[in-house]
Amino acid sequence: MIMLDSVDYRVLYHLMRQGRMTWADLAGVLSLSSPAAADRVRRLEERGVITGYAAAIAPELVGLDLLAFIFVTLEHPRHCETFVERIQAMEDVQECHHLAGEDDYMLKVRCRHTRHLEQVISHHIKGIPGVVRTRTAIALSTIKETTRLPLELDGGTP
Repeated sequence: MIMLDSVDYRVLYHLMRQGRMTWADLAGVLSLSSPAAADRVRRLEERGVITGYAAAIAPELVGLDLLAFIFVTLEHPRHCETFVERIQAMEDVQECHHLAGEDDYMLKVRCRHTRHLEQVISHHIKGIPGVVRTRTAIALSTIKETTRLPLELDGGTP
C-alpha cells in the first residue's frame, strides 16, 4: 500500500466526485494554491494512485440497454493467461474478476440487446480455449453503480 496523507485523500475524494474540477476549485477546497493542488494530483498520477480520467456515460442513452454478468469456468489453470488476454481485448467486457469458488471469472458485459449478448457469449467467450462453462445473469435494473471508492478521511470531512 502506498502511503498517502490526509491532503492526498481529500484530493482523491474530490476528484472522484468531480473529475473536471479546475486547479483553482480543487485548491479552494484543499486550502492550497493552484500550483500546489496541481502538484498533488501530478504526484498521485506518477505513483499510480490516479490511473486515468473518463466521462461517466449513461449506457442506455447510447444504445447499451442490456447489462449481464457472465460467470466463466475454465478447464484448467493453464488456460488463464490466454483467457485474460482475450478478455482484455473485448470492448463489450467492462470488468473481469478472478473468483474464489465454483466459477473462475465473473465478467460485467454491456450489450445492445439479447442477440448481441448471444454473440458475445457464443462466438467470443465460448470460443476462447479452455472455457468449459458459462452462466449468465441479466440485470433487470441497476440500483447503484459507482466508480467511487469508500475512502476514509481524517475527521470525516472532505
